[in-house]
Amino acid sequence: MKKLIIAASLALSFGAFAEQTENQVTTSVDPITAQFSGLGIAVKEIKDSPLAGLKTVITDKGVLYSSADGKYLIQGTMIDLDNRRNITEDALSGVRKQGIAEYEDSMIVYKAENEKHQITIFTDITCGYCRKLHRELEEYLAAGITVKYLAFPRGGLRGSGYEDLRNVWCAKDAAAALTDAKAGGEVKVVENCQAPVAEHYQLGQSFGISGTPAIILEDGSMIPGYQPAAAISQMLDAQNPKS
Repeated sequence: MKKLIIAASLALSFGAFAEQTENQVTTSVDPITAQFSGLGIAVKEIKDSPLAGLKTVITDKGVLYSSADGKYLIQGTMIDLDNRRNITEDALSGVRKQGIAEYEDSMIVYKAENEKHQITIFTDITCGYCRKLHRELEEYLAAGITVKYLAFPRGGLRGSGYEDLRNVWCAKDAAAALTDAKAGGEVKVVENCQAPVAEHYQLGQSFGISGTPAIILEDGSMIPGYQPAAAISQMLDAQNPKS
């Protein structure tokens, strides 16, 4: 059901631009980029996929697949059955690591005193499980896990949820403001706020995020939804043990 909903959502998004496609295809760019641009999709990288004749396309909407001529688009997950590997997730992991590195300077960070690992969490103020995770922040820090937050307003780039996240990120002490907001406190308006919440949201969408919390581990893999500190610590130790 989830895949059907995602597919339908993409279809609606693409449909709004379908009439523009033929007019926007030019010979000045490769056919995949031209076709995707006509659908309102920004192409970041094109590379070969394991399937002959099919290209892996890294976009601002996540990982998609296309025929070499750009005439056919495939949205879904590619699995290597012989090796039991999720090819699509592997591609997204690299995208996430690169994207997170670009936004390090705009994160709200709670640093573990004896840091062993780091996680990046796309969060929203009103999300119940985001609040639950934040109430357990000290457990993450005690486990040596530094927690870094990016904003992901669940209601999109409008309304009070979006504005509240912007004001939190613009607060003089953003870490304290986020903690207060997640505890139900009033968010103070910051004049001339220029927080990059919209950019965080768009980044999350390109990672395949549709809800919060979304936890990105050090290898770029994503855990959708809440997980207790002990479970995350075990995953991180298994992936990248540190002394």
